[in-house]
Amino acid sequence: MTETQRLFRQYYAKMYRVARTILFDEQESKDVVSDVFESLLSEGMALKPETTEHYLLTSVRNQCIKRIHHEEVRRQAADCCLCALADEETEDERLTDIVEYVVSHLSPQEQRIFNLRFAEGCSYDEIAAAEGISRVAVWKHLSHVLNVIKNHFNK
Repeated sequence: MTETQRLFRQYYAKMYRVARTILFDEQESKDVVSDVFESLLSEGMALKPETTEHYLLTSVRNQCIKRIHHEEVRRQAADCCLCALADEETEDERLTDIVEYVVSHLSPQEQRIFNLRFAEGCSYDEIAAAEGISRVAVWKHLSHVLNVIKNHFNK
């Protein structure tokens, strides 16, 4: 029988109880104990007889804490992703509402100016040239459109 097998037989039950006390999950607890023994084998560690039990139980405790922390981080990341998706849906819905409002409540010229500015990203000068109006007129139209939209959606 190898040293690792002897340690396994001697300390498995205690290590499992510690893990089970921390994790409250049978399979996770077994996995933690197995991970500790796996690391002993892979690293080829030689443990001192007077500190072996302390080392093994501390390793189990640390592995449990590590798993709990990892699970919390995973859960936070999942929550963050869900929030981001919800925000995107909400933002898309708001944009759809704004576009529908623009189409139904603004004049054709105001719609074209709004579209050139916000959908196509044109500058005031480019819009003025395309519409055959002054740069100041573009500013007035956009100012009016934005005020109408703000007043409607900020009720």
